Amino acid sequence: MGVSADAMTGPALAAGGPAAPTVHRLLTSWQPDVPALVLVAVLGGLYGWGVLRLRRDGRSWPVARLAAFVVLGLGALVVATMSSLAVYDHVLFWPAAVQNVLLDLLAPLGLALGDPLRLAVEALPGERAARLRRAVTGPVVRVLTFPLVSTVLVLTTELVVYFTPYFATALRVGWLHELMYLHLLAAGCLFVVPVLTREQALPAWCSHPVRAALVFLDGLVDAVPGVVVMTHGTLIAGAWYLHHAPAWAPDVHRDQQIGGGAMLSIAELVALPFLLAVLAQWARAERLRNAVLDRRLDAAAAGAAGAAGVTGAAAGATGAPAGPPSGTAAPQDAERVRPWWETEDNEVAARLRRQHGTP
Repeated sequence: MGVSADAMTGPALAAGGPAAPTVHRLLTSWQPDVPALVLVAVLGGLYGWGVLRLRRDGRSWPVARLAAFVVLGLGALVVATMSSLAVYDHVLFWPAAVQNVLLDLLAPLGLALGDPLRLAVEALPGERAARLRRAVTGPVVRVLTFPLVSTVLVLTTELVVYFTPYFATALRVGWLHELMYLHLLAAGCLFVVPVLTREQALPAWCSHPVRAALVFLDGLVDAVPGVVVMTHGTLIAGAWYLHHAPAWAPDVHRDQQIGGGAMLSIAELVALPFLLAVLAQWARAERLRNAVLDRRLDAAAAGAAGAAGVTGAAAGATGAPAGPPSGTAAPQDAERVRPWWETEDNEVAARLRRQHGTP
């Protein structure tokens, strides 16, 4: 597609570079990125194959998950790599900063909300699904996705990008620039996907309350790069941007402050839906747990009532009293004939005792 004609014309055109950004140009300027297009096509094709496979088998897949994967996940990937952000990222710092935070935070959140891991397990045949589960629970993946490790990886990735020659070199070397995109996306996915998937991809102690706390902590950590970039006194890739800054560009220091502020704002905005998604999963898990518990209670109560009816009928048929005469039963016999929920100490028994008014 290339840069739009409007973006490449006008009195503000600087030495063959894009014209000064306006709202119209920011919305309409696009350029192709072949590696990103290939990645989007592969991810979208695999996800679509999984959904179609389930539907052919008579199973369904939530439309909301499909929409999150395509619109939020793949959409953020397309916007970051092919929109006006990509048109201006070599002449202004702030579009590059927005690109990177979209790839590191927003795109992984959208992909994770689509739960591609569970989709793959459900769509693949039995043996392949088992192999996938073994791979996800393998030692290397376990280490990389361990909550504190993945959080540190995300933070380290962003700091390495901006405070080493990585970013400045990527601006000069095309293939390294594409590798940086993939690096940021992978680092974000290592944390977000295991937290939101319905597969057991995290240690058993990572319950929903623990996940909510980890997501809150991650939101604080994700704010660090934006604050550091915004307040850092030394220019990031300063030689490049000083040399390539168009006449209409703001001061390079000001440009970097705008980029850091954008990083901070986007990081905090992404943290909120991420936390809400974990809280929604927690609430859903509690509802399912209570429903299972209620079914167990109903089955236990029905079984107890049936047993009491059989005992009474047998006593009536033989003319014998339903229980031992007063004062003749040994304490251990009385304990043995009490309902199980009066003698056991667990949550199901406690709830049955409350239903029957038994202390």
